[in-house]
Amino acid sequence: MSNLQSSVDASHGSAKSYLTGFVLSVILTVIPFALVMYPTLPKPLTAGIVAVFAVIQIVVHLIYFLHLDFSPQQRWNLTALVFSTVVIALLVGLSLWIMYSVHHNMLAH
Repeated sequence: MSNLQSSVDASHGSAKSYLTGFVLSVILTVIPFALVMYPTLPKPLTAGIVAVFAVIQIVVHLIYFLHLDFSPQQRWNLTALVFSTVVIALLVGLSLWIMYSVHHNMLAH
């Protein structure tokens, strides 16, 4: 029973871990929100900063809330995440490419 309990506890974070993730998430949300609400930077720079903060926030959520890491217990979860990311990137990227090509070819003639 104790072995089962210790393996279950190992996969869940502590209160400190959840609090750290929450604080980081709030900070990573408030900064881009403030940049958009009070525009002081050029729009392309603001969009780039918001995108960078979004990627960082995804990583924070994966680490602190979904507990993904490079440990052997998480290998299959990490593999599934990478595969899903590649498939989504291909679907979105190729769809945008097709739409751009169709738009370009329809207006060019």
